[in-house]
Amino acid sequence: MKVTRGKEKQSAESGLDSPQASQTTGTPLPDKRQAAAFPAAAGQTAFPIVGIGASAGGLGAFEAFFSGMPATVEPNMAFVLVQHLAPDHKSLLSELIRRFTRMEVFEVEDGMVVRPNCAYIIPPNCDMAIINGKLQLLAPEAARGHRLPIDFFFRSLADTQRELAIGIVLSGTGSDGSLGVRAIKGEGGMVMAQSPESTEFDGMPVSAIATGMVDYELAPAEMAGQLISYASHAFGKLQRHTAHPPPEAENSLQKIFLLLRSQTGHDFSGYKPSTIHRRIERRMAIHQIESLPGYVKFLQQTPNEVTALFRDLLIGVTRFFRDPEAFQVLETEIIPKLFANAVAGTAIRVWSTGCSTGEEAYSIAILLMQYMEEHRQIHTIQIFATDIDPQAIATARSGLYPASIAADISPEHLSRYFTVASDGAAYRIHRSIRDMLVFSEQDVIKDPPFSKLDLISCRNLLIYFGADLQKRLISLFHYALNPGGCLFLGTSEGISETGKFVPLDRKAKLFLRKDDPHPQDSLQRLTAGPFPMAGPRLRVPQQGASQPTILRKPPLRELTELELLDQVAPAAALINAQGDILYLHGRTGMFLEPSPGETTINNILRMAREGLRAGRTTTLHKAMDTHEPVRCAGMRVRTNGHFINVNLVVRPVTSGQGSSPKAPLYLVILEEAPASEPAGEAMPEENWGPTSDTEACLNALREELQAKNEYIQATHEELETSYEELKSSNEEM
Repeated sequence: MKVTRGKEKQSAESGLDSPQASQTTGTPLPDKRQAAAFPAAAGQTAFPIVGIGASAGGLGAFEAFFSGMPATVEPNMAFVLVQHLAPDHKSLLSELIRRFTRMEVFEVEDGMVVRPNCAYIIPPNCDMAIINGKLQLLAPEAARGHRLPIDFFFRSLADTQRELAIGIVLSGTGSDGSLGVRAIKGEGGMVMAQSPESTEFDGMPVSAIATGMVDYELAPAEMAGQLISYASHAFGKLQRHTAHPPPEAENSLQKIFLLLRSQTGHDFSGYKPSTIHRRIERRMAIHQIESLPGYVKFLQQTPNEVTALFRDLLIGVTRFFRDPEAFQVLETEIIPKLFANAVAGTAIRVWSTGCSTGEEAYSIAILLMQYMEEHRQIHTIQIFATDIDPQAIATARSGLYPASIAADISPEHLSRYFTVASDGAAYRIHRSIRDMLVFSEQDVIKDPPFSKLDLISCRNLLIYFGADLQKRLISLFHYALNPGGCLFLGTSEGISETGKFVPLDRKAKLFLRKDDPHPQDSLQRLTAGPFPMAGPRLRVPQQGASQPTILRKPPLRELTELELLDQVAPAAALINAQGDILYLHGRTGMFLEPSPGETTINNILRMAREGLRAGRTTTLHKAMDTHEPVRCAGMRVRTNGHFINVNLVVRPVTSGQGSSPKAPLYLVILEEAPASEPAGEAMPEENWGPTSDTEACLNALREELQAKNEYIQATHEELETSYEELKSSNEEM
C-alpha cells in the first residue's frame, strides 16, 4: 500500500493522469439551523470557510491535515483546497483526499454552492473565486509559472467571508498566498501556516510567515485540533461585538487601551468600537480566552501579546494600485494639474498617511515618474510616507515585495519600475522610484504634520476612526495642504464637513481643498486639543471679542535695571545645546557675523568671527560636560581689519522656565579684554630672543597649544557625531 500511495501521490502532484472529466454529486443548500448559527453579511456564507493552499509537497500535508479532522466539525466549516496543478492533466487529488476524511469531497464545478462539512478541490487549469456562497471558475490569464491561484482565491474569500475567512498555507515553493494572507487578516480572519521544519518545500510558508500576520505556525497534523478550538471560541461561545458594550466590558476595554498606550505609546481610544471589539475577540479566540477581564489579565502577564494585539489593530488591506478606477482618475485628472501648477524650482510634495507596507505610496510615485518621463519634465518629487507600525515601515523601506504582486501591476510598470531579485521569488522597486520617498514612523493623531503639500493620500485609514477623530483629521489635512491641494481617500470613506473640501470625483474619492474664509477660527479649532502642531499651543484671539488695549507703565525698578544692563553688562547670547541663538543682548557685532549662504537659524558656532571659532567650540563642550561655568581668556579676535583681545565665558542657565535637563540653555558672555600690548601689533624683531619674558611667552604658547588640542578634539567629536547622523540618514534612505 505504501508503494502504491507513493505513486498516486507523485501522479496527483505532477498531474500526469488521463485527462478525464471528474463527476460530482449534487450540492444542496445549508439547512436553516446552520444558517442561523452565524448571521451573515451581504454576500457572505453563514459559516466559516477554510481556504487551504499548497504546491510542491502539499499532498503529504493534506493527508496529515485531514487525517486529524473529524467527519462533522462543530461549528460547521467548509474546506476549499487550492493546489498548483499541471494545466493539461486530470488530478487524482479528490480521490486521494477521500481516503483521509469522512467528509464529502468534490472537485469543483463552475457555480457550485459551498456547504458545511464538505471539502472542495480546485480543478486543473483554473482560477477560482467565491462569490455569494458559490465557487466560480475562471480561465487563468497569467502564463504558466506566473499563476497565483492561492492569492486569487484567498482575496475573494476575505472579501466575501470577512471575519469568517480562514486561510492555511502549506508546503510549496514561491510566495503564492502571501498577499491573500494579508487580505484575510485585514478583514479580521485567521491565518495558519505550516511550520517550515515540517515541510518538503518551505518557500510558501516562509513567505507567509514573513508578513508577520500568521496566527499559528504548526505541523499539518496539529492544525485540525487548533482550528476546531479556535472556531469554537470565535464563532461559538463568544458573544458577538456590539456598538455599545456593557459597563464591565467598557471598563476592561479602557484597561486594554491603557496597556497598549503604556507599551507602544499609541492611543486607540478614538478608534471605532466595532473595529476594536472585533480584533480583540479574534485575539481572545486564538488564545481560547472567554472573557474580557481574563484577556486583560493575559495582556498584563504577556507583553508579547500586547505587541500582537497592536499589530492586529493596525492591519489594513493594501496593495499596488488598489481600486484601479480611482488610480486611473488620479493619473488622468489630478497628476497633470499638480505639474501644471508647479512653480519652477519648487518641489511637488505628497504625504501618504497610514502607508502600511508602502504599496500605495509607491503606486503614486510610479504615476508621477511616468508623467515626467512621458512629458519630458524634470521636477523634484518629495513623497512622505508614514505609519505607526515600525515593521510595516521597515518592509516599505526595503522596497522588496513577493512575486505575487505581479497580479496587481501591469506588465509595463513591472518591467520599467521593478527589478527581479536574485532568487527570482521577489521584485524590488527601482532606485529611481525609491529615491522619491522618505518613510518614517509617525502617529497622525499626535505627531506634527507635514505642510505645504500638494496631495495627501489617506486611503482606508479614516474608516477605523470614530467620528470626532475623523473631523479633526480632516481639519488637519486642510491645514497641511496648499490652496488648491488634493485629498485622496479610500472608496469607503468620505467627507461630511463641506466647508473644508469640495468633491472632484465622488466615486474616486478625490477632494479639492477650499480656501478657508476664517483661518483664525480654523487654527483655533485645530490647536484646541492634543493635536499635531509643532511647538507650543498657539493662543488665537477670539473673533468679535473686544480686546481692550492696556498700556502698562513699567515700574521704576525695572527701568533702572534695564538701563544698567545696557550700560554695564557685556554682550551676551542665550543659546541651546546645539548652539542656536535664542536671544542676543548688547552689541554683539564685534564678535559675531552672519554666516554666508542660505539664511537659516542663527547659530553661534557658525557666526563666530575669526579667532573666536576655536575657543567657542571647546568652551561650549566643556560647559556641557561639566555643567559648570567655563572661561576662556585673552582670545585674539579679528574684527574690522584688526585684532582685539576677548574674554569668553559659557555659563549653564540653571534658573527660569526655559531651561530643563532635557533641553538645557547656556549664556555665552563676550567682553573685550585689556591687553598689555596694543591689540593687533607685533613685537619688534630686535626684541625677540631670551629675555625676562621668555617664560611668560612659553606659558602663553603652551596655553595656545592646549587650546588647539582641545579644539581638534572637539572637532573630532563633532565629526563623529555628524558621521553617525549621516549613517542613520543613509540607512533610512
